[in-house]
Formats: sequence, structure tokens, C-alpha cells
Amino acid sequence: MEPSSDSAGDSYDNSLAETIFGLFRAEVIWPNGPWKGLEEVEFAVLEWVDWFNNRRLFEPIAEIPSAEFEAMHCEGQEGRAKEAGLS
Repeated sequence: MEPSSDSAGDSYDNSLAETIFGLFRAEVIWPNGPWKGLEEVEFAVLEWVDWFNNRRLFEPIAEIPSAEFEAMHCEGQEGRAKEAGLS
């Protein structure tokens, strides 16, 4: 098994993942424990990821969910490709 970074204390490439994981622990794991079993944790993870991606209102992108913003972006890309005769 390989470590996620070369040495301890320099995981700058992991900072976004560590931030998201920290949010998850603070919002779900710590307040709702102790957990009855792995299945309960798995469902909590699925629910939180669904909320985070599909329902969380995100201020930097006009208070809309990330998935909705991504869909709008993809639709815009397709529209520009059609205008340029690429599709």
C-alpha cells in the first residue's frame, strides 16, 4: 500500500480532499456517533454525499447545487459546440 503523500506533513495535493473529509466528520460522524454498525455509516455517507453534490446551496456559484451548476455548464458547452458546427 502506498501512502497518500511522500512524507508526513506535506500533503498539499490532498488539501481539498482533507477539507471535504473534515466537513463530513464534523457534520455527520462526530455528532451522530456512536454508530451501530458499518451499514449505518455507509448510509450516512451516501446521504451526505447526495446532499453535498445535489442539494447543498453553494454561495460562490449563485446559491445553486454543484450538480445543477455542472449540468448548466455542460449544456453551455454543447450549445457552443453546436454554434461552431462541431456536433
